[in-house]
Amino acid sequence: MTTQPAMPLDDIDRRLIEALQRDGRASYADLAELVSLSPAATRLRVQRLLDAGVVQVVGVTDPLALGYPVMAALGVRVERNVRAVADRIADIDGVIYVVFTSGSFDLLVEVLCEDSARLLAVIDDEIRSITDVRSVESFTYFGIHTHRFVWGTR
Repeated sequence: MTTQPAMPLDDIDRRLIEALQRDGRASYADLAELVSLSPAATRLRVQRLLDAGVVQVVGVTDPLALGYPVMAALGVRVERNVRAVADRIADIDGVIYVVFTSGSFDLLVEVLCEDSARLLAVIDDEIRSITDVRSVESFTYFGIHTHRFVWGTR
């Protein structure tokens, strides 16, 4: 993920983003009605937001429906070379999220697994075997309370 300069957003951009967060498959005609522009002008606005990386339209999956009932956040402490360790962890099957952080962990990792045995293998066999990994602490999810995709427009 690259950091880009913030693109100035006007009220129309914000309304388009909010609408796409609710339904990424909305037609340009439907979006145009919401923002009082023509479908062609709306398409250009949406394309500008996409090109600038302000918004991405993706399909969001449900891990449970796909057979991944075991989910966990892992706090990883690294001796040195945190970027190299992050790259290695990112290549592990089931890892969906790796972020650099401050505090008691150097990395936070989110992982989805088909069962507890796979989670143990990810932690013990794959992550702990990486040079410069000092420790891994696991926070297994019992359930997801809140998962938002609507934010950032106010």
